[in-house]
Amino acid sequence: MLKLHTRLHALTPSLSSSLRLGPTSDSASPVLRAALSSLRSLTRRSRSSDLVGHRAFFCSDSDSPGDGSDRVVHVESKAVDSEGEEAESKSSSAIVPTNPRPEDYLTVLALPLPHRPLFPGFYMPIYVKDPKLLAALQESRKRQAPYAGAFLVKDEPGTDPSSVSGSESEKNIYDFKGKELLNRLHEVGTLAQISSIQGDQVVLIGHRRLQITEMVSEEPLTVKVDHLKDKPYNKDDDVIKATSFEVISTLRDVLKTSSLWRDHVQTYTQHIGDFNFPRLADFGAAISGANKLQCQQVLEELDVYKRLKLTLELVKKEMEISKIQESIAKAIEEKISGEQRRYLLNEQLKAIKKELGLETDDKTALSAKFRERLEPNRDQIPPHVLQVIEEELTKLQLLEASSSEFNVTRNYLDWLTALPWGNYSDENFDVLHAQQILDEDHYGLADVKERILEFIAVGKLRGTSQGKIICLSGPPGVGKTSIGRSIARALNRKFFRFSVGGLSDVAEIKGHRRTYIGAMPGKMVQCLKNVGTSNPLVLIDEVDKLGRGHAGDPASAMLELLDPEQNANFLDHYLDVPIDLSKVLFVCTANVVENIPNPLLDRMEVIAIAGYITDEKMHIARDYLEKSTREACGIKPEEVEVTDAALLGLIESYCREAGVRNLQKHIEKIYRKIALQLVRQGASNEPAIAEAQVIEPEETLVGCADQSSQKLVESETGAEPVEDSSHEQTAETSLEADAVPTDLPVDQPSDSKDVTNTKTIQESEPTKTVEKVVVDTSNLADFVGKPVFHAERIYDRTPVGVVMGLAWTAMGGSTLYIETSQIEQGEGKGALNLTGQLGDVMKESAQIAHIVARSILLEKEPDNPYFANSKLHLHVPAGATPKDGPSAGCTMITSLLSLSMKKPVRKDLAMTGEVTLTGKILPIGGVKEKTIAARRSEVKTIIFPAANKRDFDELATNVKEGLDVHFVEDYRQIFDIAFDDDQKTGK
Repeated sequence: MLKLHTRLHALTPSLSSSLRLGPTSDSASPVLRAALSSLRSLTRRSRSSDLVGHRAFFCSDSDSPGDGSDRVVHVESKAVDSEGEEAESKSSSAIVPTNPRPEDYLTVLALPLPHRPLFPGFYMPIYVKDPKLLAALQESRKRQAPYAGAFLVKDEPGTDPSSVSGSESEKNIYDFKGKELLNRLHEVGTLAQISSIQGDQVVLIGHRRLQITEMVSEEPLTVKVDHLKDKPYNKDDDVIKATSFEVISTLRDVLKTSSLWRDHVQTYTQHIGDFNFPRLADFGAAISGANKLQCQQVLEELDVYKRLKLTLELVKKEMEISKIQESIAKAIEEKISGEQRRYLLNEQLKAIKKELGLETDDKTALSAKFRERLEPNRDQIPPHVLQVIEEELTKLQLLEASSSEFNVTRNYLDWLTALPWGNYSDENFDVLHAQQILDEDHYGLADVKERILEFIAVGKLRGTSQGKIICLSGPPGVGKTSIGRSIARALNRKFFRFSVGGLSDVAEIKGHRRTYIGAMPGKMVQCLKNVGTSNPLVLIDEVDKLGRGHAGDPASAMLELLDPEQNANFLDHYLDVPIDLSKVLFVCTANVVENIPNPLLDRMEVIAIAGYITDEKMHIARDYLEKSTREACGIKPEEVEVTDAALLGLIESYCREAGVRNLQKHIEKIYRKIALQLVRQGASNEPAIAEAQVIEPEETLVGCADQSSQKLVESETGAEPVEDSSHEQTAETSLEADAVPTDLPVDQPSDSKDVTNTKTIQESEPTKTVEKVVVDTSNLADFVGKPVFHAERIYDRTPVGVVMGLAWTAMGGSTLYIETSQIEQGEGKGALNLTGQLGDVMKESAQIAHIVARSILLEKEPDNPYFANSKLHLHVPAGATPKDGPSAGCTMITSLLSLSMKKPVRKDLAMTGEVTLTGKILPIGGVKEKTIAARRSEVKTIIFPAANKRDFDELATNVKEGLDVHFVEDYRQIFDIAFDDDQKTGK
């Protein structure tokens, strides 16, 4: 079977004989013949393999000079697969007789060509799907008339020829018949010899140009044609020669890069043998990659010069395409060869190192590293964990290093082997040592320190410590976080802190599943890896601010972490093996205990830190805050003095909150301003001193410089210089200068001694120029601005209807005035209005207070109808602050009774307590905070519920010192205390 489509191989390297003039080409110019012949040396290579297994048929143009007969060139295959194929090939490729001649065929079958036109001298295999047309072609071969007309099919109007596939074009061709098909054909085509027919494949060989004149029959389509000849041209025309030379030059450049073209040229020149100008133009257009319309334009052009120009454009485009193709191929080849070379070199390097024993492969090295980690604690690792590790190590050896599963396994083993399985730090159970460390870091907080010492004592008696959950609750700035760090130092435990404020993802606590990209263990696993021990102190900050998002409820997830019954087998999602957290000491911090979920709070031991009183703040500021701030600012103790009065004013007028964080900020602000003042003083002194040293000549003694510097220092420090002494010193210095001989040697001992003394004086001068800064109440406002707080007592003597109560806030305790005033009085107009942004509970307390006050007034003054006939207004000042809680009940009753009896309460009295409808006083919370607030407001007498007596007794002595406290069970006891100025106080 003929393989003539586009299978081209055994490519020749260059043009040479590809473009050669045959000996019989008289029409070719001698100059053109010489130019083509000059390339002959480039293609003297093997051509024997070019047509192995193929049969190529070419015919000469009938216009070429000769005997007028048709020349058919037949190239036999050098390799035939079987005898049958050889016989069939011989029969199908029999030489066509020269009579009749091709130009005698004026009526031919019309063959539609879907892809490209057929040029004279070239072969083209086509597939004929129309059975009638195929039968007509076979019949014409049998009748020794093997010629037909090959015409290119036109594209549909508005269709891009490059966008239509071949299958679609062929399908469209066979849908048309007769005149409709004739209208779709280009008029100019090629007279084609039917070389062979194999099934539905027909091999055509182009001979000369034809033009359709009219249709003879419709099915199969037969047309009358005219044979076209090229227009006459001058063979010696310089323009034609130059154009043809440029075509040849471009072809030669293309042939250097394109092996496909070289095969075309070699085959053409072997079987056609000669080139002239028209054939050169046809050849260039035929083998170019131009589209079918451009090729059809060349075929239709009968002017040789114009045809050469069109061909030159096509081969120039082909040249550019060849260059682009070559650059792309070169870039890809360089990239591939570079990567392959690098890969081969790396593999060789690995093999060499492995042979020399310098390095093992990656998987072996990883396994060795993981096993090395396990060795120190192998006996302490739980068996189930050790089994998982061994399984993962075996799995690691079976995985490819480039797979994603390999990285997951490697990271998993990295975490498993990095955990401190069974590794515990040695704890210090020395109670005295712990007491010393806690006192060093914190002042006061006796209840917290006592609880820590109890924990240490139990651990010493048992010989081992057990993990606990301690929750430190209190306002901001009281030192909750720093207490946790001090506990870790006292116990000699590793310290790890993480904040859960706003945490909304359970994976932060329990870890991610290993199937996710970027999976990580939870915070506790990260903690154990960082600290390297299994019994650290873990501080969980802001536990009352846990969030809740779409990824679960972290508060519920922390139950397994903190519950002593569960955390011995804590299961992290990433590790997926139980971890023992029972030896971990958890310390949680919270501002408001009520915000902690109840199941979580139930597992904690809450230690309340109420805050610091003024005396405690004074000690903290003097012993801790001031010392650390002074060191942080680089100021020496002898350069600054902050008086006790200044600290007291700072605490009472600027920093009244329960904690000391704001106090620390103000102390830092003071020392920053002092540092700036000291630096400015030093900067102003240094230029003056330097100038004084340069004024005197080098030959004179430095005494004058010393004296001038001394005067300069006196003027800077504000001291008044004594004129007489300065004049005497100047005179003495000048006399000494006159007495000094000018011929003294350079190494005279007296000179060196004077210079040494001078340097010592100069070095000590900057220290003399700095004044000591004293911060007192007189200049405190210059450092921290105007006072923020004023006295909490609004009234020196409490008016009628006004009573001071005590309240608890998240920032500590505070005093709270309750005021009552009469709006209107009349028969049956008794009512009560409430203002002050009160909550629902506080509004209910006001209603209860109104009822209780009416009942008590009836008991004391039965004839007084004040509440029945008076419309009253009860207000709680600071209306911008929300207020709620039941502990203001007794204060409201006292305010109402004071207004009804027109009698003020004692001026140094404050009270708190919840009241029932029968007048009973119920217990309240925040005893310490309220006591501190009472002391800050210079209250002397406090009324507490009797149920809170034990809470008050547990307070430190310095907190309750100097206070007269009454504990009452019924409001009638408060009545006797509040309205009797002569009442002798007693507990």
